Amino acid sequence: MFALAVMLTVARPAQPQDVKTPYPSMAPLGQYLMERTAEIALARSAAPESISRDAGVMVMGRHGYETVAKGKNGFVCVVQRSWTAGIDDPDFWNPKVRAPICFNAAAVRSYLPQTIRKTELILAGRSKAQMAEDIKAALDKKELPALEVGAMCYMMSKQGYLSDRDGHWHPHLMFFLPLTDPATWGANKPGSPVLGDEDTLGRLTVFLIPVGNWSDGTAAPHEH
Repeated sequence: MFALAVMLTVARPAQPQDVKTPYPSMAPLGQYLMERTAEIALARSAAPESISRDAGVMVMGRHGYETVAKGKNGFVCVVQRSWTAGIDDPDFWNPKVRAPICFNAAAVRSYLPQTIRKTELILAGRSKAQMAEDIKAALDKKELPALEVGAMCYMMSKQGYLSDRDGHWHPHLMFFLPLTDPATWGANKPGSPVLGDEDTLGRLTVFLIPVGNWSDGTAAPHEH
C-alpha cells in the first residue's frame, strides 16, 4: 500500500511495464487540466487550514505550473499530476490523478523544482524516457538544486485521487532526504509507522508517516 501513495510523489526504480495498462499514452491535455478556482481549493486541502491559508499556490496551465497566490509562511501548495510517478508505473498517464501536496520552504526550494521541470517537459511533448534523461542531466549539471535538509510536505487531502488502486489513500506527511537506507529510520519494519523508499531518479529517499486525521480534522482509516 505504501508504494501506491509514494508513486505520486517519487520516481520509483523501474519495474516491468504492464502491457495491459489502461493508460498506454498521454490523454488529450484538457483531461489533465482543472478549473482554476477548483484547483486552488484542492491544492490548499493538502494541509491543515492553519498552514495552507498562508501558503503560496501554483496551478497547472497548458505549459506548466503558474503562481496564482503568493504565500506568507514559506509553504507552497500544488496539485501534482500522474507523471510525477515512476516512468513504469501503470498510472503514469492516468488523467484522473490529482495529488494535492503542500511543501515547506526547504522542499519548495529543492524538491518542487523537479515537479515543475517534469511537468514542463511532459507538456512540451517529451516521452517518459526523455523526461527521465532530462532530469538526470539537470541534476548532473546542477540546473536542479540538491535536496535541502528539512524538506518535507503534507498530503492530507480527503479530495485527492492518487491512483486507480487507492483513491485518496491515507493522510500522511512526507520527509525528503538525500539517498539513504530507509532502515536508518526503522522504515518498513513490522509495526513501524514509518514507510520509506529510494527515488534513484530524483536522488533522494522519501519517508512517509500516515496520520490519523484528514486536513479538515475528520478521522481517517487506521489501516495502511
